[in-house]
Amino acid sequence: MNTLALCIPAYNAAAYLPRLLNSAKAQAIPFDEILVYNDCSTDDTALVAQQFGAKVIQGDVNRGCSYGKNILAQNTTCNWIHFHDADDELLPNFTTLAHKWMNKTHCPDVVLFDYEYQDNVDNTLLAVIKFDNTALLKDPIAYAITNQINPFCGLYKKAAYLKVGGYDTDPLILYNEDKAFHIRLAKNGLSFAAESEVSIVNYRVYNSMSAANAYKCIKAQFYVLEKTAATHGTTYAFELARELWYNITMLAAHQDWEYVRKALRLAQKLGYSNSPEGTIIFKTLTKLFPFGTVWLREKLIRLFKPHLRNG
Repeated sequence: MNTLALCIPAYNAAAYLPRLLNSAKAQAIPFDEILVYNDCSTDDTALVAQQFGAKVIQGDVNRGCSYGKNILAQNTTCNWIHFHDADDELLPNFTTLAHKWMNKTHCPDVVLFDYEYQDNVDNTLLAVIKFDNTALLKDPIAYAITNQINPFCGLYKKAAYLKVGGYDTDPLILYNEDKAFHIRLAKNGLSFAAESEVSIVNYRVYNSMSAANAYKCIKAQFYVLEKTAATHGTTYAFELARELWYNITMLAAHQDWEYVRKALRLAQKLGYSNSPEGTIIFKTLTKLFPFGTVWLREKLIRLFKPHLRNG
């Protein structure tokens, strides 16, 4: 019989957990297990989780959410896992949809669920994120390279997760670990599909880990692309180069010229010394003067459009 675990990595999440755990209790089909990994929080995260009946796994040293997810996956007795960020929410139809997939004769290893992106303060709907099932089925590696996939929208077969080693805990890719994780799953041959009915709410929280560490996310993205290029650079050169050139733009916005040069060298190694996208002028100039064009473009933005860099 298929069973489903809700696995929540949490750090100082006492203020947010009640919303998520109440939404878990409101499911038409109950979760078989609810586990919270308390990553050495300094607030009442563990107490709140226990009050809602969740099983708490206590970390001894703060190690980050990637480590926490791996521990949660190792400790659940269920054969299916859904990770969820403590500050997000489930709609009442989530487990019904999950069981629909889990009970298929040939269910894929990973199912991605469409979700709403809302503001945490006033619940304004900012976007509805939809996954392209056709593209996922055609080439999950290319899709994982070129799209951001977060674990709060995923349903994972536990055995497949553990077989590939779960999350990569390399500190260099921390802050971009979710992209690295889904690329790892795809590279190891796991099958993917998408559920089109919205069943999750992701909230824009201004002090979230990613929001508070925007530069670290950009730098970590470079290392994720570098790792992927080392194994699949020949087959996915264009996809990697496109992401690299976006990464170059963001590194330049933070004036990290050392890493701009590193990313440019990697793009050149992949056969894309110039930008594969953008205006004809920009693509031509980057082909002739890659670093100089990126440097000049950033200086012009700061001179004529400083509002794009302020704050």
